[in-house]
Amino acid sequence: MSNILVNLAARQAEKFGDKAAIAGQDESGKWYDISWRDYSRMVSTAARALDRLGVKPGDNVTTFSANRPENLVSDFACYLNRAVSVSIYATSSLEQVIYIANDTKCEVMFVGNTTQYNIAREAQAVCRSLKKIIVIKSIKLDADDDSSMLWSDFMALGDNAGEDCQKEVERRAAESVPEDIATLVYTSGTTGEPKGAILTHSNYNAAMQSHHERLNMVTPDDTSMAFLPLSHIFEKGWTYFCLTEGVKVSVNRDPHDIQQTIQQVRPTCMCSVPRFWEKVYVGVQEKIAGMGAFQRFMVKQALKVGHARNLDYVRLGKKAPWWLETRYKFFDKKIFSLLRHVIGIDHGKMFPTAGAPVSSTIVEFLHSCGINIVVGYGLSETTATVTCFPAKDYEIGSVGTPIPFVNVKIGDEDEVLVKSPMVMKGYYNKPEATAEAFTEDGWFRTGDAGYIDGNGALFLTDRIKDLFKTSNGKYIAPQAIEARLGEDKYIEQVAVIGDKRKYVTALIVPDYEALKDFAVKNKIAYKSMEELLRDERVVEMLAQRMEQLQKGLASFEKIKKFTLLPKAFTMESGELTNTLKIRRPVINRNFAKEIEGMYN
Repeated sequence: MSNILVNLAARQAEKFGDKAAIAGQDESGKWYDISWRDYSRMVSTAARALDRLGVKPGDNVTTFSANRPENLVSDFACYLNRAVSVSIYATSSLEQVIYIANDTKCEVMFVGNTTQYNIAREAQAVCRSLKKIIVIKSIKLDADDDSSMLWSDFMALGDNAGEDCQKEVERRAAESVPEDIATLVYTSGTTGEPKGAILTHSNYNAAMQSHHERLNMVTPDDTSMAFLPLSHIFEKGWTYFCLTEGVKVSVNRDPHDIQQTIQQVRPTCMCSVPRFWEKVYVGVQEKIAGMGAFQRFMVKQALKVGHARNLDYVRLGKKAPWWLETRYKFFDKKIFSLLRHVIGIDHGKMFPTAGAPVSSTIVEFLHSCGINIVVGYGLSETTATVTCFPAKDYEIGSVGTPIPFVNVKIGDEDEVLVKSPMVMKGYYNKPEATAEAFTEDGWFRTGDAGYIDGNGALFLTDRIKDLFKTSNGKYIAPQAIEARLGEDKYIEQVAVIGDKRKYVTALIVPDYEALKDFAVKNKIAYKSMEELLRDERVVEMLAQRMEQLQKGLASFEKIKKFTLLPKAFTMESGELTNTLKIRRPVINRNFAKEIEGMYN
């Protein structure tokens, strides 16, 4: 069996020619297209350049950069050489870069900009293996730097390589086998040091085929936006799938610009984490709240009709009655299409969402509006997707059903266990961690707790390590509570506390801008954010909103006390992973005083 990723660029160039494969942004933010023919030529040139730099089959090549089209060139250039592509998050610290560089013994590292170049130079001083840094952005290199080169010079190296070099690359590509390692994907590590999941070409071969069967609505006419970091297995796997299907991929460089770029690109599909849709939901709710009485009534009616049509009929594969369909078409034209246009997804087909729990309220709302959010679940170790919503008969609250070739069962402590050809080979240089990750009969331990219902849908309860028990013996699933609170416009981040405590509390990072607006409207004077957060009116307002959000929870699950924090959780402080998941042990340590204050 040939490896899907190895000759993908050349194969698609023959099929699609001048059709756009990738879109990028220049330094001024202007979009430009790269055709399949040009993309294939760039991959081939970069592959020759890697050979000229001494990269051999099995070597690890690292990329430390924000999303850029060049990342997708260097990845596939590695595959032509049977080399391994290793992505490092653009936001990684010096210590994290040093750890991965030493663990992989990489000789070549691609970096995106000046910040990453400076960190890589510092890392190079202590990483003996790191010989060559290639800077994608055209910057001024350090005067004493004789081991780095710009991307333009790297590509020139490939352009000027002789025929023997080209033949060597072709020979390597032809000798590629499914057992070859394609990528090492380092887990962000909510506890302990990062681990490199070994994903082989056979993992990707199975993943591409499985997604082709499950997501058969995706066609070469679609446009995707690479919004999440390409170092994240969700975005990497999704983008590779898009490229195998001939979908144009627009590469969004800065996640903070997504509101503007999504309106410029207007993708038909885009993978994202729930936080993106939480913000969309909050924004829409705010708009509705500011409408006049008649408009609010119309929107309420529209959502009722949208819910009935899309969730009670379309979701179940049934044809909606003509009277419901007629009303839906009216509301879709007058309300929902305008909403989708404002977001930038008026041509939206499907939007895979995973990485954290997503509120059922938000899922129902989006589907009611005709936004096909496809909730899924996966891990770095499973080459992304394990389960996702099928086209019909998906269950709200679940993370969907297993995709083709994937088997899921529930083990001890309700742990979700997975067996499939997409499960990693193991953790790089970590035989003990690899052994711990599998059961004796070869099932991968996900570390997530859940259950499977009668229809085969998987429901997650929480990370097993995150589940805690109060001193009264009641189990609490903090992520589920945090997902509920994430629906509120005044709440930006939240960490639920209560392990071995009498009751549940929370550390809350408010949306500071929303609170400032609240202060203006309520004539609250303050000199600092700390003073505003102590104001009784602010605390009372948030307490009331949280009470509403926690309706339906058992009394022992509800947050009894909370502390508002004047600064957000950050990656720099170690409180967040690179994928923005909270590190509970670090938060418990950093905010020990505030936590104790809620129990005194």
